[in-house]
Amino acid sequence: MSQDPGNVNNSSDIGTNNTMKALITGITGQDGSYLAQHLLNLGYEVYGMMPRRSTPTVWRLEYLGILDRVNLLEGDLSDMAACMRAVAEVHPDEVYNLGAQSFVATSWKQPVLTAQATGMGALNMLEAIRTIKPDTKFYQASTSEMYGGLRDRPLQDENTPFHPRSPYGVAKLFAHWSTVNYRESYGIFGCCGILFNHESPLRGIEFVTRKVTDAVARIKLGKQKDLHLGNIDAKRDWGFAGDYVKAMHLMLQRDKPDSYVVATGVTTTVRDMCRIAFGHVGLNYEDYVVIDPKFYRPAEVEILMGDPTKAQQQLGWKAETSLEELMAMMVDADLKRVKEGR
Repeated sequence: MSQDPGNVNNSSDIGTNNTMKALITGITGQDGSYLAQHLLNLGYEVYGMMPRRSTPTVWRLEYLGILDRVNLLEGDLSDMAACMRAVAEVHPDEVYNLGAQSFVATSWKQPVLTAQATGMGALNMLEAIRTIKPDTKFYQASTSEMYGGLRDRPLQDENTPFHPRSPYGVAKLFAHWSTVNYRESYGIFGCCGILFNHESPLRGIEFVTRKVTDAVARIKLGKQKDLHLGNIDAKRDWGFAGDYVKAMHLMLQRDKPDSYVVATGVTTTVRDMCRIAFGHVGLNYEDYVVIDPKFYRPAEVEILMGDPTKAQQQLGWKAETSLEELMAMMVDADLKRVKEGR
């Protein structure tokens, strides 16, 4: 049964059987919601730590029909006491740290907030686990943005050097190496999933894929005239978030903790992504996309493409959804939203 974030459960009320218990930070985000759904389907008790907000943030859990099946605890990753309290009360078998300030463009405007939530937040949770329940398995949501501007290495794997090109990438790199450090220094079962771009109908509107698919729906329905974008020749490795959360769980089922690249191994320009999305509704993207310099970043990452060989060989995981299928899924969902006035 879901809990109001303000009504934190008492430890005596939690975990009365032998069911596996997972604590997810960032449970109301895209990945957190899909992961919660996946774990529930596997028979887990799922708990989510989320900060109190003045506006509703649980719409993704409602969209997936699982809001009444998860337990929500009030707490912010930047608050060490909240992390300690959550671990003590839930006593989780697994912690998935997905909470972060996760929008790259915003990290340039709010670098300190990004460092605190995205970087220090992971360290706070690791320290809570080390202090209270060191046998908890920990998953850290790392990112391809840690690789950054490596023009001579278009294919990135677990051994590729990092060179982050945004405050977000820098903060994620701190969280990544903190996890590795706690693994090596304290024996914490800490895994890092270096996920490349992964999207879905639950993606926030501020991300380029949702910005595109929402615009496609609105243009098709006569509610918008054009779409303003920045560098449409940047290349990304895009997959479906619903596929990627399965890799997160598989990492924590291994005998030994490690780091894994999770990606499709295919890179596509923003331009081609637009072509696919507009083409799904019979439109030519060139008639509607406007290049706007205000959307260029101070330092751009030109190309990201992951090598998922290790995940395929050791986890038995591979991406199941093509970019064409993903864009069709997202455009159709946005068409439905716009028609319903949402």
